[in-house]
Amino acid sequence: MDFRDLKYFEVIAEEGHVGRAAERLYKTQPALTKCIDRLEEQLGAPLFERVGRGIRLTAVGTALLARARRISLMMDDTAREIGDYANGREGNIRLGCIPTLAEHILPGICEELLAEAGKVTIDLRVSMNDVLLEGLKAGELDIALGPMIQTDDLFETEEIMQDQMVVMASASHPIFSQKKISLRTLLDYQWVLPAHSVASRQWLDNVFDRHHLPRPAVQITPTVLNMIMPLIERSNLLGFASKLNLSTGRGQLKEVVLKDTTMLRRMGLSYRRDTYLSPAAQRLIAIIRRNYRGKRQPAKA
Repeated sequence: MDFRDLKYFEVIAEEGHVGRAAERLYKTQPALTKCIDRLEEQLGAPLFERVGRGIRLTAVGTALLARARRISLMMDDTAREIGDYANGREGNIRLGCIPTLAEHILPGICEELLAEAGKVTIDLRVSMNDVLLEGLKAGELDIALGPMIQTDDLFETEEIMQDQMVVMASASHPIFSQKKISLRTLLDYQWVLPAHSVASRQWLDNVFDRHHLPRPAVQITPTVLNMIMPLIERSNLLGFASKLNLSTGRGQLKEVVLKDTTMLRRMGLSYRRDTYLSPAAQRLIAIIRRNYRGKRQPAKA
C-alpha cells in the first residue's frame, strides 16, 4: 500500500469530493480516481459511496481513514526524530498553553529551558483549553499546559499546580457598593466571558443552572483572549478569571467574593502517549515537573 495513496485518500475523505481534493492537492481528478481504485483493489472493498454530487466513506473507508491518520502521524514523528539526531539539534517543541499560564508561569519556564538548551526552537500556540485539546488530538501539538484532561487512553496527563477561578470586576465597579452580594446580584450586570466550549465558562453556567437561575448575560465574547482582562478593568463588565491576575500588579481589579463562584482548577501537563517527543520537549517536561509538580499553588488575592 503506497503512502502517497493514503495521503491522497485522507484529503479526498476530508473534502467529500474528488474535484475539490484535486484542487487542494494540485493533482488531476483521474489521478485521484486511480489512487482510490488501487486502494479498493488492495482491500477488496469500496471506500466511498456516492451521495448527491459528492461522496462519503463506507464503513471500510472510515476504518482506513483512522488508520491512515495514525500512519501519517507516525511518519511525521519519524521524520522529526531522525532530523533531530541527524542534524545534531536539540529539537523543536510545539507547545500549547492557556493564556493564564502563558502570562504567569511560561516566561520563567522558557528562561530556564533556554539557559539549558540554547538551540531549542519553540512553536507556541496560546489558546483556550478546547483548542489545545484538538491540537493534541490532531498531532499538531507536542505538549499542552492547561486544565487537567479527563482520563483518556490517548493522553498522558499529570497535575502541575492548582489555581482558582473567581468572579472579578473593576475596583470601581458599582457591585462593590452592595451590602450583600449573592448569585442573583451577579445577574444585574453584563459579563465578558469566553465561548461556551471553554471549560471555565461551562462550570460557571452550571453554577447558575444548579441554583435554578438564568445564566449570566454575556455582552462580549472575545476570541482574542488577552482582551478579557483589559475589558474587565476598563468597563462595568463582570468577568471570570484566574486569581493569578489579582496577584501580579493588576490593582484595577478586585475579586467579587462568593463561595459559589470560586472554582478550584487543576492545571496539568499533557501530551499524547503515542507521539515522539524531541530531546528539547523532554527537557521542558523535566523543568515543569521540577518547578511545579506536587506543589499546590492556589493563587492569593
